[in-house]
Amino acid sequence: MVSLRQRAREPELEHDMGRDPTLGYEPHESHSSLRYLEHGIPTPLVRWHQHEECELHLIVQTRGKLFVGDYIGHFEPGNLVLTGPRLPHNWISGDNPDEVVHLRDMVLQFSEAPLRQVGSEVGELQAVLPLLERARHGIEFFDMSEMARDALVRIKHSHGLARFGEFLMLLDKLAQCTDYRLLSTVQMQSYDDDASLAQVSGIVSFLTDHSAEQFTMAEVSARFNMTESQFSRYFRRATGNTFTDFMNRLRINRACQLLMETDRYINNVCYDVGFNNVANFNRRFMQIKGMTPKDFRRQAEARFGSKNP
Repeated sequence: MVSLRQRAREPELEHDMGRDPTLGYEPHESHSSLRYLEHGIPTPLVRWHQHEECELHLIVQTRGKLFVGDYIGHFEPGNLVLTGPRLPHNWISGDNPDEVVHLRDMVLQFSEAPLRQVGSEVGELQAVLPLLERARHGIEFFDMSEMARDALVRIKHSHGLARFGEFLMLLDKLAQCTDYRLLSTVQMQSYDDDASLAQVSGIVSFLTDHSAEQFTMAEVSARFNMTESQFSRYFRRATGNTFTDFMNRLRINRACQLLMETDRYINNVCYDVGFNNVANFNRRFMQIKGMTPKDFRRQAEARFGSKNP
């Protein structure tokens, strides 16, 4: 019997002590909430990792595979992605494994907490809070790379309040961008009123915590004091998904995690995450991820680059 043991597949947690300027990091300044980084390849920085900061990542050269959380896709020059705190990621170039590139990535890391804290007091900053929420799932922006590159260059060469001003203008443009996609399997819409947001968060938290269990929409709607029709309309507006689609995506998301981090047999993963039919599990997985569970596990191994276990 195969257990749920880990195979050293968890993302490396990046700490300040590992951010050596010889790798392309700016020297750490305790009073700064922004850190600029640029690097080429090969470099030890290309690895499956996560960190506490948000990260805006622009690819300047090369093509290859992009890994963000449970998302697997392709990247090319101009690929612009914003990741939230502790969202694992990696870009593996595939053009020519032996190629030396002096500038492949332009990266900006920034702390989320100060923006949220100030945003609660300063009305002008509230416009970026939905952007930070979306970043928790990873955001890929389209037709924004030239703007972002120019802004990153200005940030690189500025300091103090001028640098922070450039950063805020960049965030504002990203917050206004409507041509993007979330790289997560589950999406939740933004809400202006705190009561609605709290209720949506409560529903989503309940479903997430109990996603492997079997229950009907009628049972969930009764739990939250709604009729089934009220709950259906409210839930669709709040999440962008029907109840059934949301649960399928939630369960597939968990399945991706098990496929990436454990040796669990695929048929067992099906039941672990709440599906009671392997054929339906395979069909939903293909529908949502665009590949079979077996292919997903095989392709996910590439997120380690040359460090595959």
